Formats: sequence, C-alpha cells, structure tokens
Amino acid sequence: MTLTQGNRAKDVITPYSDAVFATETESVKLSCNYTGSVDSLHWYREYAGSQPQFLILDYYGTPTHANPPVSGISISHRKQDNSVDLIISSAAVSDSALYYCALQPTVTGNTQHTIQEPDSLYSLQS
Repeated sequence: MTLTQGNRAKDVITPYSDAVFATETESVKLSCNYTGSVDSLHWYREYAGSQPQFLILDYYGTPTHANPPVSGISISHRKQDNSVDLIISSAAVSDSALYYCALQPTVTGNTQHTIQEPDSLYSLQS
C-alpha cells in the first residue's frame, strides 16, 4: 500500500468483529475503530470473484455516496469514539459479501481499477 500525505503509518483502522450474521430485513451496523487523525473514511463491498465496489465515504463530516447510490446504505462517523459505521437499513441475501473500511481510497481509476491492499474488512453473511 502506498501511503499519501495525510495517511501516516501510525493511522490504523480495524473492524469491531470479523463477521456479522443477519436475517433478511434486519438493520445491520458494521463498525470500525481507527487511530490517528483522518480526513476521510471509506466503505467498500466485494462479492466473491469480483472487484471491490465503492459504497460511501465520510469526508470531514460530509457523506458521499457511490454513483449511482447503493440503496439502503448510510454512514455514521463518531469522531469522539474514533469509529465509523456502515448501516444497511434492511439486509437482503444480496448483501452477503466482504465489506471493507478504509482510511484512503482503495479502488482508483476510471475504467480499469487499481486494487490496493484494504485496511480492514468484514464478512456479512445471512
């Protein structure tokens, strides 16, 4: 992983747990803790055999959704706790995937994506 200005080696993000199990229509919250001072917090989803898909980010308190936005996804940045949550309002079988929280973009480029090592991940299974 290449560190850029504002992303120092001491900045680390880790999930609260390795896996989350949910039933359909249940609200799901995936949470990560981080250390250091961060500008942006990113969430990605990866289905088996596919590249990670950008979902949403928090940049200085302003959420930015994927284009087009992923339905039922929101973000909550709790600065006082140094944590960030991805909220799936109504889980579906199609939400079963790996979810990544990151301190910097992990997918870059327009038509061809460069995949960088993710900072932290979750496995959501229904």
